[in-house]
Amino acid sequence: MTSVGSTTSPAYQAEGTPTSGRRRVNALAETLEQGASALIAFASTLTDAEWQTRIPRDGRKVGVVVHHVASVYPIEIQLAQTMAEGKPVEGVTWDVVHAMNAGHAKDQDLVAKDAAIAALRTNSAAAAAAIRALSDEQLDRTVRVSLYADAPLTCQFMLEDHAVRHSYHHLAKIRAALKR
Repeated sequence: MTSVGSTTSPAYQAEGTPTSGRRRVNALAETLEQGASALIAFASTLTDAEWQTRIPRDGRKVGVVVHHVASVYPIEIQLAQTMAEGKPVEGVTWDVVHAMNAGHAKDQDLVAKDAAIAALRTNSAAAAAAIRALSDEQLDRTVRVSLYADAPLTCQFMLEDHAVRHSYHHLAKIRAALKR
């Protein structure tokens, strides 16, 4: 997790909630927000040709991948919330993820830049708010996760490995594909 300046949200201060117990969720949410903001800023500068460029070894268009990040935030958060409730993640495998991504790529092949960026802005804000609603106890909750061969993992790991890092991961691949 990256270190951010202040990890205390003014909203929590205004409510009188002790900020020390909110540091972890705020840091996670802010890291997600920073990654989404970086992806939004970069995507906003893309030409139509760059938006349509296919990413090597991935095969999806840049625009489809930007929309993909936006579209999976709700799913990633739902999985983390399931874990936060102490329930195992079942039936989610990499084959399921790959099939979902392939279907999304087909369905969103012509996604407009404005629509993808709007979805990214909306869904990243909702994801950050959902993260901020979690407690330290929920972040530490460990359950079996089918995506990782039923290994017992914490909710925080799931957030860090998926929703929080997702925009950073794809932004790096997009930058490499476009060589900028």
